[in-house]
Amino acid sequence: MKLGLLVGYSPATMSVPMDMILEAESLGFSSAWTAEAWGSDAVSPAAWILARTEKINVGTAIMQMPGRTPAMAAMTAMTLQAMSGGRFILGLGPSGPQVVEGWHGVAYGRPLTRTREYISIIRDILAREERVTHEGFHYQMPYKGKDATGLGKPLKSILHGDPALKIFTASISPKGMECASEVADGVFPIWMSPERFDVFEASLEKGFAKAGGGKSLESFEVAPFVTCIMSDDLEKARIPIKNNMALYIGGMGARGKNFYNDYAKRLGYEEAAVQIQDLFLDGKKREAAEAVPDALVDEVALVGPEARIRDRLQVWKEAGKKRHVGSMLIGGGGPALRVLAEELL
Repeated sequence: MKLGLLVGYSPATMSVPMDMILEAESLGFSSAWTAEAWGSDAVSPAAWILARTEKINVGTAIMQMPGRTPAMAAMTAMTLQAMSGGRFILGLGPSGPQVVEGWHGVAYGRPLTRTREYISIIRDILAREERVTHEGFHYQMPYKGKDATGLGKPLKSILHGDPALKIFTASISPKGMECASEVADGVFPIWMSPERFDVFEASLEKGFAKAGGGKSLESFEVAPFVTCIMSDDLEKARIPIKNNMALYIGGMGARGKNFYNDYAKRLGYEEAAVQIQDLFLDGKKREAAEAVPDALVDEVALVGPEARIRDRLQVWKEAGKKRHVGSMLIGGGGPALRVLAEELL
């Protein structure tokens, strides 16, 4: 199993944690991952990190698909891949309607349809087998809408890309996991219990069957985000994770249409998921965080004293041996990075 480092997006003042990234590279971490929300973008820091490192792969987790055309994403990926000697990984995601329509000012549309179209176009661009054309729900190449000039023509990329470029996508829903395993090389679950691969297994197998060609976990990587907070004060270490989980389970979507809430229920926390959402949507954010079960935090994250984290890593190791987890993408830093490297690398 491999280790990756979640760099995330910048706070109010632009910063990239290069010291932590360089430490992770020296410890043998295989990847570092940037992100974007509605501030710093994912691409510029990825380029910065690639320029200042030598071995570590750098990916985007994620680039928001509605914020870029598929061709622009392909151009960016090809350029970074070429300039880094093949160390770039393209991570994509549909984001959410609040960001897509509120920030990018475009329709959210059909996220799974967009994912399939987007990745298909990128792969066609990378392959350079013919001039790229596409007729889809979200994208037309060339564009033929009522406001088109009629002058558009199919094109082939000037730059020769690498068809072997790895493409990951973010998902947790059953249909999203099925889509990911069908069209991508890997998937980012925002959380994952290493003992509950059954939550994903049927969906992944459906996607592999659709893809054909013998696709399986041998050629597909499950790379969950795993927050790691090493502290002798276990209760205190759980607090930021509970706050984050309450935001997603309680507030990322309307009542009855929240993928993260549904996911918590599939993990076996149905009663807690309902309570967290009720409290959060009532404006009781502190109480919502307190309602996140300790057991859920302990399943999906690494928290507490060093010995406790080392013990919990044994379960993750077993998941890695079964290929249920290909990479653990670690949120956190400090001395925990060395502990993780000692146990897993």
